[in-house]
Amino acid sequence: MMQLSNYPSAIFQAAQRVNEIDSQIMAVQLQINRFEGNADRIISFDVDLKNDAQRKARRFEMLLVNQEYQKALDTQIRLTTEKANALAYLEYLRNQFSVAKLETRLSITQQLTGIDTRELVGL
Repeated sequence: MMQLSNYPSAIFQAAQRVNEIDSQIMAVQLQINRFEGNADRIISFDVDLKNDAQRKARRFEMLLVNQEYQKALDTQIRLTTEKANALAYLEYLRNQFSVAKLETRLSITQQLTGIDTRELVGL
């Protein structure tokens, strides 16, 4: 079990990790948006596509064969899972800190109660 004084630093580091992962997710989402925007731009100038259904199908095909796009989607999924785990760990640390504080308070109370009891019986 961690020392009570070490929890704030550990909680801070865990929160920073969540923020770092969040930043990585935003960067990957920007990449994904660029790929999708580029596909939309190309499709908008394709005169062979007659309706929305054809445009959507072509967009899907373009993005499906784009390896970089697929890699970005995989990265986004991985980072989202990593962020969920980092948030769970952060919450765990916060809860452990709360428990450690309560245990410390209980210990202090028991010590003080023991002193009061001994004073009452004249020890």
